[in-house]
Amino acid sequence: MVLAAPEQSIGSPWLWGISIAVLLALLVTDFLVTRKPHEVSIREAVGWSVFYLALPFVFALGLWAFFGGGQALEFTTGFVVEKSLSVDNLFVFMLILSGFAVPFALQQRVLLYGIVGALVLRGVFIAAGAALLQAGTWAFLVFGVILFITAAKIMHEAVRGSAFDKDVSEMRSVRFLRRLMPVTEDYRGTQMTVREGGRRALTPLAVVVVAIFATDVVFAVDSVPAIYGITEDPYLVFATNAFALLGLRALYFVLHQALSKLVHLNHGLALILAFIGVKLVLHWAHGVWPAVPQVPTLLSLAVIVVILTTVTLTSLHARRSAKEPATSGR
Repeated sequence: MVLAAPEQSIGSPWLWGISIAVLLALLVTDFLVTRKPHEVSIREAVGWSVFYLALPFVFALGLWAFFGGGQALEFTTGFVVEKSLSVDNLFVFMLILSGFAVPFALQQRVLLYGIVGALVLRGVFIAAGAALLQAGTWAFLVFGVILFITAAKIMHEAVRGSAFDKDVSEMRSVRFLRRLMPVTEDYRGTQMTVREGGRRALTPLAVVVVAIFATDVVFAVDSVPAIYGITEDPYLVFATNAFALLGLRALYFVLHQALSKLVHLNHGLALILAFIGVKLVLHWAHGVWPAVPQVPTLLSLAVIVVILTTVTLTSLHARRSAKEPATSGR
């Protein structure tokens, strides 16, 4: 049996240090922006979104210059996958914010808490994934199975139309929190706890943040195996996740209306996860039987872009078709 040697990481200590310092600086900036609750204008949201979408491509050019085209291509492909999955995050965030009637002025602070939670959780899962890969190539088979199961679940919910037909107040984490402490009837600005009636009580904002964190766990389980299907380098895995999550706060307000129109997005995400699952299984099989082919990164990027483009076009067509009978019936 032939085992492939683990891929050498480009992440030197100084590169990790600089990257984490820049990430923390961007997060602090976001917290300062959201310090005073306010309604986000479309101009503000678009400005921040353009900034955060331009950053990863500047980073990819830096990778190309210092480390070569292979690492830049892996990062770009991984970023496209993780950004697609993060848009699915926004669907769930939208559901939670709507289900708890979060005031518009507080929504960006809740989103920022969700992004920070997702970064921390994905950091934990990235480290765990790297440890698994060091233990042996069988980890690729485990990751592939996880993605197949996730893809089947997402596709099943998408076909049934029940992906977002859920009562967020019935989430286990939310019910547990409400049994643990009393919850006020109304929001108290950005405060998560207040003293009321002589005892400490949670505000609805704290309950929303816990619900967001609970969904972050689920998405971390899905996204980390997906990115390890693109690259085995823990630094690139970290970078793709960080860049995909940064800017979600602003992107939410830009895509708030558009997200509801992408009715086939979950179908596409299921296909992408299933495709990456196949790629992982083939990679594992290649380590055992070298004659088994592997899927090149450039082909992976092409397949992912084609799937995303297709589901966007079919979603727009479905929305247009749904409007035509209503218009003709007038």
